[in-house]
Amino acid sequence: MSGTHSRTAPGRGHPGERAAEDPIRLLAIRDTPLSVDEVFAAVGDAAAGGTALFVGTVRSHDGGADVDGLGYSAHPTAEEEMRRIAEKVVADYPVRALAAVHRVGDLAIGDLAVVVAVSCPHRGEAFDACRKLIDDLKHEVPIWKHQTFSDGTEEWVGA
Repeated sequence: MSGTHSRTAPGRGHPGERAAEDPIRLLAIRDTPLSVDEVFAAVGDAAAGGTALFVGTVRSHDGGADVDGLGYSAHPTAEEEMRRIAEKVVADYPVRALAAVHRVGDLAIGDLAVVVAVSCPHRGEAFDACRKLIDDLKHEVPIWKHQTFSDGTEEWVGA
């Protein structure tokens, strides 16, 4: 049939099927509360068919011990490292928009520690890119966590 297209084989040549020219919309390390709405809004894109969002929160336990609270500290180069990781994700996936924010300072149980989101033409790509983004941020960005446990002990994680 003339003028129709297949719904099962998307036209990969369409501009909306490719990464956007400047998809990195928001990268920040903040000492103020994070907003899921801000990050979600930053990755809005009319060509995106899928948006994946990850929210990391401060949990009440770690390694079998009760956590009372924690603090995050960041090296001065942390935002540069976030950008390097974001650029790698953008190079490896057809990202329409990407955003990531991480909190530093003292946080309470339930506080948002990190929020990342990625929008892509399709859901699978969005899931994969978002997972790569958060996994690499966690492993490579110089941000350290200092946990205080209910038994009075404490530990640094990632330092």
